Amino acid sequence: MNKIGVLISVVILISAVTADSPLQSVEDAVQALCDGLKQMLPIAAMLAIVLAGVIYAAGQMMGAETRARANVWATAALTGALIAVMMAVVGPAVLNIIYPSSTFSTTGSC
Repeated sequence: MNKIGVLISVVILISAVTADSPLQSVEDAVQALCDGLKQMLPIAAMLAIVLAGVIYAAGQMMGAETRARANVWATAALTGALIAVMMAVVGPAVLNIIYPSSTFSTTGSC
């Protein structure tokens, strides 16, 4: 535990020394988070939808117990896709509320 604390302290110290200003670092981090939300989450949601379809179809060819588990897994994948889409749509607006001085937009690019 002590080695982890020392490592975290060193990382914080290095980032504090190399950063131009803490405010700029926070703005860059929030901007990177917004970009990641808008780029990765829709792709992950589409892959989850395709995966749910494959799991459901494969489960229909199995026995009753496996079919029931496949239905649960497919439902979980669809729920994850729905949450990812909601995060991609609502995420920039929430980031704009938390950090209003930045240039986040719910319709345009971050």
